Amino acid sequence: MQYDAAKKSTGIAYLLWFFLGGLGVHRFYLGRPISGFFYLITWGFFGIGQIVDLFRMPRLVREENLKLVEALQAQGVR
Repeated sequence: MQYDAAKKSTGIAYLLWFFLGGLGVHRFYLGRPISGFFYLITWGFFGIGQIVDLFRMPRLVREENLKLVEALQAQGVR
């Protein structure tokens, strides 16, 4: 139940990327504040990072959700 409440959505990540990708909002959403900050100050690494993220988004979401599963297992939550 905690997983369902906290898991990240690929659809939401793409929406954030589409509308606010140059500001790195999708990176912050996916638990990557350092790269989100660099996107913010360089406008998505001058657009190149945004194009790369277009194809990497499903993998980034999977990685974040896997981290969540591991954290919940470490806490003993099923």
